[in-house]
Amino acid sequence: MNPASILKLMSAKAQFERIHPKFMAFVKKVFSRPMEEGTILEVTVTRPGEEPLTANIKVQQSDLELLAELRDLGSEIR
Repeated sequence: MNPASILKLMSAKAQFERIHPKFMAFVKKVFSRPMEEGTILEVTVTRPGEEPLTANIKVQQSDLELLAELRDLGSEIR
């Protein structure tokens, strides 16, 4: 990843953290300890005037490997 792209991504991340501090606190708490296989992740999206849509996954070993790769990529960006 080139330096300009990294700076742009860091700026977007900082802006997201400023705009959504409660969400970032939630994410930091969730990932403050290692995710375990068998953990259930659930997401609900509620659009204005629509019923909520909810989906979930049960974390598998391959998911943990992907999260580790993303974490490593994130640490390279900082």
